[in-house]
Amino acid sequence: MDTEAVRVRLLRRREELQGRASRASADLRHETDPLSADFAEQVTQRESDEVLTAINATARGELEQITSALRRLEEGRYTTCAVCGGPIEAGRLAAVPYTDRCRGCASVEPGAPRR
Repeated sequence: MDTEAVRVRLLRRREELQGRASRASADLRHETDPLSADFAEQVTQRESDEVLTAINATARGELEQITSALRRLEEGRYTTCAVCGGPIEAGRLAAVPYTDRCRGCASVEPGAPRR
């Protein structure tokens, strides 16, 4: 596995997500589009705020996963499943480069017994 290519991919994704989260946060603060004096317009703006909050939360969650993946990469644990200790499939890492679980462990519901 080309760890440098993985690192670069994760860093690029991190940069993209940081920009997305930053823009969503600015929009939530209504920096460029203050709340309207019109009540009906405020309702529409608040509905948009809910969407922006979800976008921001999703981006921040993925950023945490990317930070963790970069740490595992540096520590040499990137391809090791955090649950069972087995290898994480290369195809899975290609599809979800920040995953910390093999396919089998990822498919088990949290708290459910492993088979």
